[in-house]
Amino acid sequence: MAVRPRDDPRGAPDGDPGPGRTRGGDPDGTRAADVIARGVRGAEPGEVPGRLCEAAVELLPVTGASVSLRSGGMPVQLSASSAQAAHLAQIQATLGDGPCQSALEDGAPVLACDLTSGRDAGRWPVFAQQATEAGVRAVYAMPLGSGAVCVGTLDLYRDRPGGLTDRQLNVARIVAGVMTVALMALPHEDESGTPDGEDWLSGLAADHDEVYQAVGMIMAQLGVVADDALARLRADAFAHGRTALDVARDVIAHRTRFDRS
Repeated sequence: MAVRPRDDPRGAPDGDPGPGRTRGGDPDGTRAADVIARGVRGAEPGEVPGRLCEAAVELLPVTGASVSLRSGGMPVQLSASSAQAAHLAQIQATLGDGPCQSALEDGAPVLACDLTSGRDAGRWPVFAQQATEAGVRAVYAMPLGSGAVCVGTLDLYRDRPGGLTDRQLNVARIVAGVMTVALMALPHEDESGTPDGEDWLSGLAADHDEVYQAVGMIMAQLGVVADDALARLRADAFAHGRTALDVARDVIAHRTRFDRS
């Protein structure tokens, strides 16, 4: 018997087998493997996360997907299947809250089946409001890695409430597993500090670098530690209805300055 995640005790099947599944609800495992293989075939390393996000959208009843890596202060968004999915990932990073953050903390799938009302809306009230305003009604966050070591999340977005069946959840886990393998295969530095192969992660994580450059500037302006500077950045973004990345870019460009008062 499949074990349902603690965040979706009902399993909440919606009766829709979705693309790539038989009418009986069974996932077509061969098709899933074919879609993933076709999606990543011939891809450069930096393209793989985005290709896998697209594969997830093709295989599952979701409208978007994004992938983020764990970081000390906020998730590092690597890729997304659409501008909407990228925006939802930025919202979670800005708020420091949402299914993605909960999956990182728990190391287990977090299925927010209805962000419009009930338990899920109450668990992340601010994120739920912003997500629904952006046209997203459900989010499924799949941890990347093992229960002991969670390196990031694959976040799946849906434009209507509903859960995943056990079989759909299994497909999501398959995509997350392939994503984990791809991320763990990142080029490593040798003992001299020289990158071994293409250092594509630094290019994908450029937005993350901008945020932390801005955090360093805010630390200097306010005389505070990094956590407090990041909190001020997030608070300013939230107060003005913007993302942390937008505010960070203004700080770097000297369009925004934080005062001690």
